[in-house]
Amino acid sequence: MAIALNILVILLETWTFRLVAGRKWQNLVFYTFLSNLCAMLSSLLLLVFGQPPWVTAMRYLAVCMMTMTALVTAGILVPMGGDPKKLLWSGNGLFHHVICPILTFVSYVFFENHAGLSLIWLPVSVTLLYGLIMLYLNGRGIVDGPYPFFRVRHQPPRATVVWIAALLLLIGGISALIALV
Repeated sequence: MAIALNILVILLETWTFRLVAGRKWQNLVFYTFLSNLCAMLSSLLLLVFGQPPWVTAMRYLAVCMMTMTALVTAGILVPMGGDPKKLLWSGNGLFHHVICPILTFVSYVFFENHAGLSLIWLPVSVTLLYGLIMLYLNGRGIVDGPYPFFRVRHQPPRATVVWIAALLLLIGGISALIALV
């Protein structure tokens, strides 16, 4: 079943990345894009190499990032005024925020080897690195967003600290829960 689900993830991600291909390098500022890219690459690695520990670690990173993507989109971005139709129910939003995260989660949790508690730091570290880069780029005025919590030039420093702390707690919780299943 893991093979079938991972093939489906690769096919859907390949098709969906074509929808955003016109933006090229601009896609790299989106955690959504990076998490979906990680999921597609880890699925490909699973198909080619099976489940050695390093592929299992990559799959664990992907499922944690994809879960973070889905929860932030549905629980933060939509309530903050994001268009639910665009973000959740159509185009690349449907695949990047809903379908591929669910497929990745189901495959990893129910049909694949698990990385275990020793790798809880991995998704947190990758997410922190991404966040620090985005905060720097926003602070320098190179990027605006792409998410409201990174817009340091449009919010008080205290708000930025609270957002980053909350997001790190979220990815930490996700990482721990997924490691425990």
